[in-house]
Amino acid sequence: MTVSSVPRIRPKPRPGNLREVAENLEEATGLRVQVLRGKFVMSPTPRGKRAKVIYLLEEMIRPQLPPELVAVKMSSIEMPDEPDDYVTPDLLVCPCEFLESDDWLLDPRDIEVAVEVISQSEKSREIRDKTDWYAVAGVAALLAIDPRKGTWALHTHPDNGAYREVLPGKFGEPLTLPSPLGFEVATDRFPLYGDSPRAGRGADA
Repeated sequence: MTVSSVPRIRPKPRPGNLREVAENLEEATGLRVQVLRGKFVMSPTPRGKRAKVIYLLEEMIRPQLPPELVAVKMSSIEMPDEPDDYVTPDLLVCPCEFLESDDWLLDPRDIEVAVEVISQSEKSREIRDKTDWYAVAGVAALLAIDPRKGTWALHTHPDNGAYREVLPGKFGEPLTLPSPLGFEVATDRFPLYGDSPRAGRGADA
């Protein structure tokens, strides 16, 4: 029997080059790789109902954006003054100039809102750590959508490593995005996760 080996990744991980190693890991494995507080966080790309939430939200946001802003999927945000850390939200709103650049990392100060759709396999600690990361980076607003519970939470006004304000809501309740967006999106079509036989094995939703 032939056992396929895990691709060898060069260069080897060390402080200061984790972003480069993460890019190599993504190419070799096809997984989404982020560097959170100096550690690799790897997960499958969104599937099924999680992808539907992202699709529906993007579909509602794009037509209402002012001409200077765009909504993009799977683009990454850097941590200021940190050579390693970056995260890749499911969706974000940023200046349209990004679409003309060769950069792959966005300045968190340029993000109007980042969206994270929580997977079935994510743990509470992982969710808290990522929320804190966005606040420390200074991302103006983070929208966390949880199809496990049918809830959403809009985090705003980052200050001293935490968001000062959190607006909670349930699927079916309208959500008003913060300024400079200021428009409302519906949440009644967001699906709930069902019982998946893969969920127990840590598969992403």
